[in-house]
Parts: sequence; C-alpha cells; structure tokens
Amino acid sequence: MILDTNALSAIADNDPAVIALLAQADQVAIPVVVLGEYRYGIALSRNRGSYANWLDGLLQDCLVLDIHEPTTHHYAEITLELRQKGRPIPTNDIWIAALCRQHSFPLLSRDRHFDLVEKMKRIGW
Repeated sequence: MILDTNALSAIADNDPAVIALLAQADQVAIPVVVLGEYRYGIALSRNRGSYANWLDGLLQDCLVLDIHEPTTHHYAEITLELRQKGRPIPTNDIWIAALCRQHSFPLLSRDRHFDLVEKMKRIGW
C-alpha cells in the first residue's frame, strides 16, 4: 500500500481507521513526492522536532519509492488520460498515481480525485 500525504498525517495523529488499514498491508510505501510534502509540513510546524523523529522511525519500516525513468511513462499516460477527460489533478498527485501504477500498489488517500485515474485503486477511510 502506498501512502498519500493525508494518510501520513492521519498515521501521525493515530487515526484508528488508518492504523487498522495499515495493519492489513503486506508492504507500506511512501513516494518520495509525499515525503517531500510531509517534510515541508514538518518545517512549518511548531512541533517539528517530534514530527521529524516520528517520521525517521516510520521510514525504517517503509519502502521509499523514487521516481525513475519507467515512472515517467506512467506519468505521461496518466496526464494524457486526464487531459482527454478534461479532469486534471495536481502534478504531485500524478507522480503519486504513476508510482501506484508502476508498482501495482493501491493508494491510501482521502483525495477522491485519484478515482479519476484508471488502473489504480484508492483506499479511503
């Protein structure tokens, strides 16, 4: 299962619904894009030290997904599909969706616009 930024925040807040979903996952992965978004949020936080420590601990149990050349093919396909539908989504979310397709992992996210992306599954809570 791949985590979106809002799922990562929910884990940090000990959201019981998200914790239950994580317990069912065989593998938990965090896209490098999500990691960047979350670290930016930490930088703005008054509790940045505790959040940074928490994140470092979590990363020991997660796979960080980098963007590589094969990812760019999925990115281009998704961008084209969404353009043809007239339904664009944020650029970072296209990269996240591309990684979901590339690795055939579902995405844990509250963002319903991911439902517009074909050949990927969004798990909400």
